Amino acid sequence: MFRRTFWFTSGVAAGVWATTKVNRKLRELTPGSLAASAADKALDAGSRLRDRAVGFALDVRDHMARREAELGDALGLHAPPPDPALAPPRRYAAIENRNDPTYVDKATYSSNRNEDH
Repeated sequence: MFRRTFWFTSGVAAGVWATTKVNRKLRELTPGSLAASAADKALDAGSRLRDRAVGFALDVRDHMARREAELGDALGLHAPPPDPALAPPRRYAAIENRNDPTYVDKATYSSNRNEDH
C-alpha cells in the first residue's frame, strides 16, 4: 500500500512540475513576451557597448595626455628657460618668409655656376 501511495504521489508531483514548466515556456513564447525580452536584450547590449566606448575614450585620453607629455619633454617644452647670458637658439623656418631681408628668391638666383645663362 505504501509503495502505491509513494508512486502515485511521485507521479502527481512530476505532473505538476511538468505542467508548470510547460506553461512558463508557453508564456515566454508569446509575441508580447518575445518582444519584451528582445527589447531588454537590446537595452542591455546598448548599455554594455556604451560602457565599453566610454572606457575606451577614457583610455585614449589618458594615453594621449601621457604621449603629449612625453613629446613635450622630448622637445624641451617643459625645460627650464635658458641662461639669458647665452645667445638664443637659432630657429629655422619651415616655410620661407618673403618679407625677411635675408630672403633670396631661388627662381632668379642660382648658386649653380655650371648653369647656362
